[in-house]
Amino acid sequence: MARLSKLSRSVAGKVVIVTGAASGMGRATAHLFADEGAKVAAVDITPIGPVVDEITGAGGTVRGWQLDVRNRAEIDRVVGEIAAHFGGIDILINNAGISRHGPVDSEDFEERWAQHLDVLLTGQVRMIRAALPWLRKSDTPRIVNIASTEALGATRFISPYTAAKTGVVGLTRSLAVEFGPEGITVNCICPGPIHTGMTARIPDEQKAEYARRRTALRRYAEPEEVAHMTLSLCMPAAGFVTGATLPVDGGLTIRNA
Repeated sequence: MARLSKLSRSVAGKVVIVTGAASGMGRATAHLFADEGAKVAAVDITPIGPVVDEITGAGGTVRGWQLDVRNRAEIDRVVGEIAAHFGGIDILINNAGISRHGPVDSEDFEERWAQHLDVLLTGQVRMIRAALPWLRKSDTPRIVNIASTEALGATRFISPYTAAKTGVVGLTRSLAVEFGPEGITVNCICPGPIHTGMTARIPDEQKAEYARRRTALRRYAEPEEVAHMTLSLCMPAAGFVTGATLPVDGGLTIRNA
């Protein structure tokens, strides 16, 4: 019997760049796209070999590049190599991130402020600009920017992080309008409490208490749960979703009590 639906949910054969792919949500995203048949360019400032070995060992298609998203010249070189190696670029996942805490009157605040904006916001712009010529040639071009629920609220002592992630939401909306006539979708995911390297330093009892108090589901998420939402936005069938800001937060942003 013939299928009634007409739109594809497969990313098989698509070329996807995942920044921050060495750990956490980036690693889970690279794994998931490879499992779904995509050709994965795994990018990180730290050595990416272990992730490449994991994906290759599972039968996936992947190549790794070490890259600092603060370095425009290196971005241009690496993105060009990715496009040449895989024959194009269809999907860009801007996931690279940092987080350093401290009050606004701390001695190193301006250095932290500049670093957060450079990595979390300007780094995403650099990646988009570098990938754009190839995205324009794709029949299903997708950009997903990873922000945070800090873009929808705020926590004390991380104002550089909060400001940068809020900027990512604004960037996403603006570029969705700018690229809309070309069919390039631009969306944003705002993860809430996730088990990653950034949250590993928080004691387990504190995480459990926070989840009970703040989230509807009363738990932290695993990185793969965020990765699946990223994948959904990149499917050919998601071509009418753009400019969206999607919390993946267990109900954190909607819970009042």
